[in-house]
Amino acid sequence: MLKLDDISVQYKGSAHAALSSVNLSFEKGDFVCILGKSGAGKSTLIRTINGLQPLSSGEVYWKGDPLSSKTEEEARKTRREMGMIFQHFNLVPRLSVLQNVLTGMFGHRSSFKNLIGWFTTEEVRRAKEVIAEVGLSEFADRRVEHLSGGQKQRVGIARALLQKPEVLLGDEPVASLDPGTSSHIFSLIKQMHDHHDLLTIINVHDVSLAKKFAGRIIALKEGKVIFDGKAVEFSDREYVETYGSESYELV
Repeated sequence: MLKLDDISVQYKGSAHAALSSVNLSFEKGDFVCILGKSGAGKSTLIRTINGLQPLSSGEVYWKGDPLSSKTEEEARKTRREMGMIFQHFNLVPRLSVLQNVLTGMFGHRSSFKNLIGWFTTEEVRRAKEVIAEVGLSEFADRRVEHLSGGQKQRVGIARALLQKPEVLLGDEPVASLDPGTSSHIFSLIKQMHDHHDLLTIINVHDVSLAKKFAGRIIALKEGKVIFDGKAVEFSDREYVETYGSESYELV
């Protein structure tokens, strides 16, 4: 379904590659967590998957087709098939929950309709449906700025689901949340993953969350894959290799 074939990313002015000769394959139904220190390449990896980060070498294949050969319109269509959940929510604070979730439809609509903010009855019905899925029906008309962090992330999940994606991507979606809320949000993401039969790939710092919810863990270090296996196989040794012995002593 999704294949990264020997991809590398070198940012201009950087002495080290953000990603170096990464080879990975993903299938529908996979729930994958990406681990690694800050700067290991996790965010770059997510951005290469949805085509937002140009490659220095290699190729990303989506359903067998190379992303580099797609026209801009075809690339936009591919991105519509990949819902994204962000660390800092990327919501409009002064808009309501419903209005923020409806922005998940933008990729399927004309620029003019998006500009004037006009939505069909069916689009509003679908938005309310996903809002209910994440448990926020009673907050649909509330402005996002009045929500808690966990509620804001639920809005972000609902917005991503409104795209009807085949892939759900998360770039540190629980990094700004407390541990209890993080666990609840991860549980919700897993529920949505199972219910909608998605391929889900999430960057996360919390190893315990990854081992609890993921079926597969990939660990990055200095832009290279140093572990790719079942979550239960990510042992203390892999932890030390990924984060260092000093970090291990603190857990």
